[in-house]
Amino acid sequence: MDERFAERMRDREVIKDTRLLGDFTAIYCRGRHKDAARASLASEGAELGVYGNRPPVVCEQCAELLRYAEKRRAFCPKDPKPFCSNCDTHCYRPDMREYMRDVMRYAGPRSMLHGHAIDGIRHLIEGRKHKKERHRTEGA
Repeated sequence: MDERFAERMRDREVIKDTRLLGDFTAIYCRGRHKDAARASLASEGAELGVYGNRPPVVCEQCAELLRYAEKRRAFCPKDPKPFCSNCDTHCYRPDMREYMRDVMRYAGPRSMLHGHAIDGIRHLIEGRKHKKERHRTEGA
């Protein structure tokens, strides 16, 4: 395991974001991949304890997405990190970005029922703030 990755994965914000991605992906996988075989995520992040003692239970396709997302989040060059949907730097490959977009569209509204209501409200507020800021700079 890369030492730089391990160090970044100890950051409180990185852990929080990575856990959130894991939760959203698990919601998506349960709903969209009902017939797929699922298991606890085996990843470098899971080995480091990022998900606590309960890594997300996902199919192999979703596990691949999460392993990829862990790397992207750990090495995000933005500080503070914006939501990816509001970011001007797209660090995901196009296929993975589309897959994550599908995950977020499906799991976002459902996450309110899984203990992420505050995260959803925060996302809405930040998204509106970002749109206002972008409109202000484009209009100037």
